[in-house]
Order: sequence, then structure tokens, then C-alpha cells
Amino acid sequence: MNRRQLLKATTGFAVLGLSMPMTFAAPARSALSDALNATEFGLDPTSSQNQNKAFSAVLAHAAEKDSPVFLPPGRYLLSDTALPKRVRLIGVAGASKLVHGGGVFLQGRGLERLSLSGITLDGAHAPLGNAKALLDISGVRQLLLHDCDIAGSGASAAALEQATGRIEHCRITDAADYGLYCLDAKGLSIEGNNVTDCGNGGILVHRSAPGEDGTSITGNRVARIRADRGGTGQYGNGINAYRADNVRVNGNEIADCAFSAIRGNSAGNFLISDNTCLRSGETALYAEFAFQGAVIANNIVDGAAHGISIANFDRGGRLSTCSGNIVRNLSDKAPYPSPLAGFGVGISVEADAAITGNVIENAPLAGIRIGWGPFMRNVSASGNVIRTTPVGIALSVVEGTGAAVITGNVFEETPRGAIVGFRWKDAVSGDLSLNGGEGFAHVTIANNRTF
Repeated sequence: MNRRQLLKATTGFAVLGLSMPMTFAAPARSALSDALNATEFGLDPTSSQNQNKAFSAVLAHAAEKDSPVFLPPGRYLLSDTALPKRVRLIGVAGASKLVHGGGVFLQGRGLERLSLSGITLDGAHAPLGNAKALLDISGVRQLLLHDCDIAGSGASAAALEQATGRIEHCRITDAADYGLYCLDAKGLSIEGNNVTDCGNGGILVHRSAPGEDGTSITGNRVARIRADRGGTGQYGNGINAYRADNVRVNGNEIADCAFSAIRGNSAGNFLISDNTCLRSGETALYAEFAFQGAVIANNIVDGAAHGISIANFDRGGRLSTCSGNIVRNLSDKAPYPSPLAGFGVGISVEADAAITGNVIENAPLAGIRIGWGPFMRNVSASGNVIRTTPVGIALSVVEGTGAAVITGNVFEETPRGAIVGFRWKDAVSGDLSLNGGEGFAHVTIANNRTF
């Protein structure tokens, strides 16, 4: 198809008045009317030869003119492609395929704009040399990945450093390492993508030093994330934020991750809401280490070793709310032996936290754990429903703990006690719901009901 035929075909769609909404048709017409056709620069969609020279030539020419390039359906074998400062590449989703032919695949440094729409990047499971990913980018001021497929990477699918922009409605699968690795981002939007069958992580938002990030991770589906490198939570997470503040994780569906569905490590002002998390191998939702500020609200956790953990007051982890979550069907099995008292806790918190309006069912160890040893301060647990778990609330009563208020909760089928005092992993009291916490001055217990 040459440029004139492409314009005629595009206009024909508009005249016929097909059902595609105008909000999609109009931008496509505008983009394609200005596009250079890659085949006019020597690219052959039927060739089995490496076409890097012709591909690089059309990208360089388009960058000079600040024009988009249309890539017709076909397979284009490439290797060692250095992207110019401005790239706008448009293809037919699932049909316009760039196939890895060895060495580095697509690599860019200090880009002004990178826009890929309807492009397939096929890694062919081949080694990537010194590249981190099939799409290996360091520095891009305006990024758009839209309706793309990235599959079969021998490392990560996409590694993006210092990127600003959007990654939306893409399908990322079968990466040997991570699906999407974002380092030192500047307000990225990651929305509506499918990320599946990756070796060590799904969507990662990391920073080289703690600081504001502002990435939004919304409406994605993440599934079957392994931890091929092993470890105790460094790998195997569906969505992971590390040292990245002000990250929002909303409305995602995450299933069958080796460790956590969503894990924040030293991530401040971390918002986790309205996610569905199924069959996590370790803790489903995690805010850990040196975070300050975590909101975990209105999530569903069905199947995990621990449900929700908001931990590490010993490292400065504090200041959180945990409300409106459903946590159920937990297990006492995990990928490694427990360093504490075992697995199977619905919700764990330590410092400056409010736990309100959650429903916890079928936890093999305890419904809620408040504190660990002396690491407990200013915790309120109210209005929760806890049922079918040996202990309703396991409360630290070690010397030096701070205040806890436990009021208005409902307990059913908690045979070892609704509220029990613990010194680390050992129970040291009877059911404190029966005597209002008598003997422990740091505790207020009132108006709870047990059935």
C-alpha cells in the first residue's frame, strides 16, 4: 500500500460511516494523512532478511520532518536499532510486527518524543546483549505506547528511565524478567494494560533514590507472575513500587503472583484502592519498610498467605488507614519459612494506623495482628467483622508498646479468643474482650460482640 492508496482507504472508511466512534477515527485520519509509508523507503513486509538499515533510514527521515511513519502489516526483522530523538510509529495492532534479530533491539537515549501505536515487538526469546529490555529507553519527555503487543523478551519487555507520558491498552507477555520496569518516572500513566506470564515481576515503579514519582497504575490486568530469581519478596510481585512516593494503584485485577499482588517498599503516600487480588503466594497487599502514609481501601483479597501487611515500624514504617477491604481464604503456606509466627493473618498493622470496616474470613492464624513485639503505637481497630479464624485480634502486650483502641468489632468462631494478648508469637492472656483489657494499661477495649 502506497501513501495515496492509504489515504484513499482511510477516507473510504469515513465515507462509509462505519461504527468506529469519531473520537477514534478522526485522530487516525489525521495521523495517517501525514504519515510516511515505511515500504516506500525499502522495507519489505514479506522479507526474512534483517531490515535494520531501511528501518533506521525511514525513522531518521521522519524525525527530520517531525512526521509519523506507517508500518504496514508484516514481519520486519531488526537488530541494534538506535531510535532518533523523535519517533512516531503507527501500525495495525497485531499485524505490524518488529521481530528481534539478535543483539540490542530498540534502544533510545534522551528522546523528545516516542509514540508507538498498534506495533508488535516480538523478542523471539533471544538474548538482548547489554540491553535491559526489548524496548530500552533512557530519558523521554513525551511517551505514548498505545495498543501495542510486547512478547517473548529474553530480558524485560520494556525498561523506561526518566519517562513522562502514557502506557495504555497494551498487551505485555512472556518476558523472562519484568513486564514493565519504570525508573525515576515523572508522572506516568499506566492504564488498561494486560501484563502476563513474566519471570520476576509485572509492573515495577522504582526510583534510584527516594522521591516524588506520581505514577498512576489504573485498570490493568496482571496475572501469572513468577519469581524465577527466588528471594523473599524482591521478585514475583504483580505491581511493585520502590522508593517512589505518591503512587496510585487503583482498579486493577491481579491474579496468581508468586509473592504480592501489590507491594510498596519505602513508598510514601501510597494509595491502593479498589483492586481485586486473587491467589497471591505471599502477602497480597503490602506497605513495608520506610514508608510514611499508606491508604489501603476497598480491595478484595481472595487467597494469599497474608492478606494485608502494613509493617516495619522498626524501619520508620507508619501512618496508614486500612478500610473497607474484604480478606478471605488465606493459607498458612508461603514460598519460604516464616521468620515470625507463621503465615495466615488477615491484616497486620504496627504504628499510627486506623483499621476500620474490614471483613476478614478464613484466616488460619489471626484475623488482625496489631503490633509485633515492642513495635506498636497508636492503633485503632473499629467496626471490623472477623470470623472463622483461631484468634480474632492478636494484640502485642510487650513492654514499651504504645496505645491501642479496639472497639465495636464483631467476632464469630474465634475459638482461641476474640482479642488475645501476645508477646511476639506466644499468647500470654485469655480473651481480653471479656474483661476490657484489664491488666494492660495501654489498651482500651469496649463494645465488641462475640458469637
